[in-house]
Amino acid sequence: MGARLLPLLIVLMAGVLLALGFPLAVSLAAQEQQTVVVDRIDDTARFASLAQFVTRQTSGSRVSFRDERQDTLQKELARYYEVYGIRAGVFYRNDEPMAHAPENWYLPDEGAVRDTFQEALLSRPGHNPDQVWPWQDGRLVVASPVIRDGDVIAVVVTDSPTGQMRSKTLRGWLVLGAGEVAAMLLAVGAALRLTGWVLRPVRVLDATTHDIATGRLKSRVAAAGGPPELRRLARSFNEMADNVEDVLEQQRAFVADASHQLRNPLAALLLRIELLALELPEGNEEIASVRTEGKRLAQVLDDLLDLALAEHADSDLKLTDIGALAGERVAAWRPLAEDKGVRLTGQCPAVTAWADPVALSSALDAIVDNALKFTPAGEEVRVTVAADGTTSTVVVRDGGPGLTDDELSRVGDRFWRSGRHQNVKGSGLGLSISRALLAAGGGSITYERHEPHGLRVTVSVPRSAP
Repeated sequence: MGARLLPLLIVLMAGVLLALGFPLAVSLAAQEQQTVVVDRIDDTARFASLAQFVTRQTSGSRVSFRDERQDTLQKELARYYEVYGIRAGVFYRNDEPMAHAPENWYLPDEGAVRDTFQEALLSRPGHNPDQVWPWQDGRLVVASPVIRDGDVIAVVVTDSPTGQMRSKTLRGWLVLGAGEVAAMLLAVGAALRLTGWVLRPVRVLDATTHDIATGRLKSRVAAAGGPPELRRLARSFNEMADNVEDVLEQQRAFVADASHQLRNPLAALLLRIELLALELPEGNEEIASVRTEGKRLAQVLDDLLDLALAEHADSDLKLTDIGALAGERVAAWRPLAEDKGVRLTGQCPAVTAWADPVALSSALDAIVDNALKFTPAGEEVRVTVAADGTTSTVVVRDGGPGLTDDELSRVGDRFWRSGRHQNVKGSGLGLSISRALLAAGGGSITYERHEPHGLRVTVSVPRSAP
């Protein structure tokens, strides 16, 4: 959830910063250009005031003479070009220069200078040139008309390089970009704090839910701050967990008490059956059937009591040599396997894991016993111990008939037995007890097909300390 919420917040904040940054960058560039334009307007206005009083007398078609004011204007323009590197000139309506600098600069026939000149002839000063961006190698043209007696007699044109203006704009953009980056870093930090504050209770709730799902019913959500709604959810979750634990505890107590209380009447009933058998002919089939059902019922009650105790007891986890423990159980069950004609083999190297030795031994006994029940003579039951990075496993493979896909989905359920194996002795609680014993210590049990036939049961226990 944090991996989705954090990028969303960052994208939103980045969008806000960019939405503010782009207009600011454009405004900064426009402000820098406007400053230059205003300065050029002042310059052209000053040159226009000087050119206003320059007189020209014509003798012939285009012959003119220069008066003192014209010489002054020419010196001002030359000095202006020498100091600032800005080309400037005053041109009559017929494009003839009144004064210009440098000397080889004349009014071009087309381009921005010509367009601005034409606008100024119409008494519309070109004070709004196109925006020059830092990546453009453009020039800035400003023109002002020279007006005498209400008529435009000439136009002052300045053609400025924009390198300094573009550099200043770029520096301003760099400062703005640095500010945006700093703001973005602050926003990311704020987003991290915000998502951490919001999701911390969710992570604690998720961890507690996992603990309860794996059998640690006493786990509760600790106070972890966060929004009021999540704190209220944590309190409600704890109340729900308390109620569920109470219900399960009552269920376990009922099963344990019922199985315990039924054992005495059942023992008395079995005793009366034996006394009754003394009065009947030896080999009576009905009394033999009653004895078998009575013993089966006694076994079911014993298994129910074991299951209730397994679900209720706390595990005594220790760093255990799983290989040695599995080897002991293989050795203990080998005589029974030989009596049935089944080969029981074990590959049990030294592998350590955190487990309750008693609970794990009981679970392995139930699994090996189940494997020997369904494996016919001449087949093999193999026990293999292995380890990877996080878990140690004990795998029991048998050579029995195996289970179908539907049966695999139900194996391990309480009292469930395959319809094909109803004649095999058992209560259907052995694997349920094994699962309860393993879950109490953080372990698990899974079932798969073993090719070409049989069942593969995998017991997994954690290698890291709880």
